[in-house]
Amino acid sequence: MTPAPARTTPPATTRGALVAELTGLLGGARHEARFIVDEVLAGRGADVAAVPPEAASAARALAARRQAGEPLQYVLGRWPFRRLDLVVDPRVLVPRPETEQVVEVALAEARRLRPPGGGPLVAVDAGTGSGAIALALATELAGSRVWATEVSPDALAVAAVNLERVRADHREVEVELLAGSWLQPLPPGLRRGVQLVVSNPPYVSEPEWDGLPADVKAEPYRALVAGVGSDGTPGLSDIETVLAQAGEWLARPGCVVLELAPHQADAASRAAVALGYDEVRVEPDLAGRPRALVARRAG
Repeated sequence: MTPAPARTTPPATTRGALVAELTGLLGGARHEARFIVDEVLAGRGADVAAVPPEAASAARALAARRQAGEPLQYVLGRWPFRRLDLVVDPRVLVPRPETEQVVEVALAEARRLRPPGGGPLVAVDAGTGSGAIALALATELAGSRVWATEVSPDALAVAAVNLERVRADHREVEVELLAGSWLQPLPPGLRRGVQLVVSNPPYVSEPEWDGLPADVKAEPYRALVAGVGSDGTPGLSDIETVLAQAGEWLARPGCVVLELAPHQADAASRAAVALGYDEVRVEPDLAGRPRALVARRAG
């Protein structure tokens, strides 16, 4: 009897060769290829030169998903946001640098508004999604109490996972997740007691949606697209809703910080003034584009 041929293990490839292979698959996106290779090699050490066959196969499978149009953040299943490492998947928006800058603006307002004597600052993240804004505020602003609302049960489940991950390293974090639309689910006792409201509401218009890249369209539609504002400005409706509801909950002094599209800055500012906010301005993102509406209620 002829002996069966011995099984051979596929040879390992090098880290550099695998990155080069995936870069070609991803149309030249070398940084994405490196993200994927680093992900499958997580825990093996940064100095790994030879990539085991099973890890290389996993990397190729992730790259194929990315090539098919899935956002890189969903492919990896997590993404950094400021000091956090967040779980992200198709139930929530991808955390973006623009929103990190909105948090920076909100933190500056929070420090200005901190109650005399160093008492806890009460903040609300309206429409929290993955929990990115709420968790960034809670971890970077010592002594804060953050309430995070979310109408989508699926998104709220992701936020809950991220909250538990953050609490593993920051046991002192005070974040309360609430199911419901914008500020409506807040407990009545918070009325006129919230110093800061922050939100990244939907602000893409219906016509804009059609022209978005495929990987952006893979994100939750309702978390991106909003209706027309009261003055006819595309995509402004949810921004106006948050501004209007926040007025019922804000202490004096208090502030709302909202992410918006650059072309909405003037219309959103006019809406805030019409709703009775005393000071209104728009702060730029890192590219210099109008991005964060700041609407203050005076003391």
